[in-house]
Amino acid sequence: MTTVQQILDAKGHDIYFVRPDDTVLHALQMMERRNVGAMLVKEDDTLVGIFTERHYARKVFLKGRSSPKTRIREVMESNVVYVEPGQNAEACMALMSDKRIRHLPVLRDGRLVGLISIGDLMKSIIADREFNIEQLVRYVQG
Repeated sequence: MTTVQQILDAKGHDIYFVRPDDTVLHALQMMERRNVGAMLVKEDDTLVGIFTERHYARKVFLKGRSSPKTRIREVMESNVVYVEPGQNAEACMALMSDKRIRHLPVLRDGRLVGLISIGDLMKSIIADREFNIEQLVRYVQG
């Protein structure tokens, strides 16, 4: 079973972040530039939140707030659910499903080392299943 560390090794450890006092517009521009659906929020090298497309839709757009005037700290999720590198992909998928989230920061000893998405997990789980099927077919065919 694939671990979070293996997923990060395959996709890269790039971490994109904004600061709590950055504007929502700045975060959206960064997300578009990086082609990501979430930005981690760091302050003094500490993870303090996460801002996603869902936060924008629900807390800014639908409330009629101004992206250039609204600060990330006003709309970010500060109770961040995270995983550790040794956790397996299926456990992470179950956590995402239970918490109804699509992105998980990865922390090692309290230090941010990456971010995985539901898409990263799906690719990993599908690859694991395809490998298992291939092994079973080889076994049955002798």
